Amino acid sequence: MLPLLTAFTPNSLNLFHNCYERRQANLRIYNVPRPSEDDRVACKEYADDEAPPASFFDLQSASVRATRLAIKDGYKLLEIEFPPLPANILEMDDVSAYDVAEANLRLAIDFSKYFANEGKKVAIMLPDEAEANIAIENNGGTDIAHPGVVIRSLRTSEDGDNRLFKPEQVLLNLFGTGSGGAVKKVKGAEVYVCIVASAQELPDVEELSHLDPDATIVMYNLKLDVLRGDFGAPAFPPKDFQDRFLSTIKPVYYLRTRQYSRSTNKPPFMVNYQGCLFRTYPGQYQTLLDTGNGRYRRVLGNDIRPALGAFKEQLTQALRDEGVLDEEGKTLSFLRTGYKTTTWWEEERPEASDNWKT
Repeated sequence: MLPLLTAFTPNSLNLFHNCYERRQANLRIYNVPRPSEDDRVACKEYADDEAPPASFFDLQSASVRATRLAIKDGYKLLEIEFPPLPANILEMDDVSAYDVAEANLRLAIDFSKYFANEGKKVAIMLPDEAEANIAIENNGGTDIAHPGVVIRSLRTSEDGDNRLFKPEQVLLNLFGTGSGGAVKKVKGAEVYVCIVASAQELPDVEELSHLDPDATIVMYNLKLDVLRGDFGAPAFPPKDFQDRFLSTIKPVYYLRTRQYSRSTNKPPFMVNYQGCLFRTYPGQYQTLLDTGNGRYRRVLGNDIRPALGAFKEQLTQALRDEGVLDEEGKTLSFLRTGYKTTTWWEEERPEASDNWKT
């Protein structure tokens, strides 16, 4: 039986990195220096096979590098996605949304420091003033997280408006008619790092992008894949919000693990397996299979981000190739997957940009 991996943790990051098998001749390559960011071709070749990070420090360094390269290529709307806490903590019943938000704030501050140290002004944006005030309080009562890094909210009340509840803003959100002027850009900001926004609050990020079109906006661990699933429901943005805005966001650093189970007709009758979809710009989306004992193998590189169903099938086919799973007939395969293996936003949509999947 193929062992079930414990999910992504800082410890497993070390195993992930140290045991990552390169595709070239099955040789493991260690301590290979990254090419200069000025060498676009070499950066692409390196990123196509880049190993996942060995630590959160390496993760931050790699995500900053990917962000810089994307900015050089002219992209302004960027996505960074990875687990903000170890999986064994995320799976605990007593872990709250506040714990996750606090972890994302710490990580966002560390990420922002790199750009601040280059002389850029960075604004970490929380959805509303209440959340920003909590973050500021946890930061010692100051909105300056680091020289050049400030904590702000997407929505700002007018002077003298100290109401905790603003019904007019709730109505504007429900009808998707903008913030009514509540969203304001941060003077002098060159980079915005948006954290902990919900699906209903994403239109405020879009409004910010219109108010400050020359700035870079980073969607930092917002779980956009999850939020997209709510579009079109009552009180949520319509589905065309994906086409109009979210599809234009370029994933520059993306690391998501998935766990699956498959029944078999022979012992052990149930195979648990896990894989990881990993991308660091400008490289490919790598489908990585856990081969047990913390080892991962590169199954495939994709220039186009695979849909979730396609990613699962790539992992499953790798297990078939290794003899772990038997080949199935078309009928049984259809019964497992059904006639539809993509979500609505993964399908070809004429009005959508390809940025989200390239």
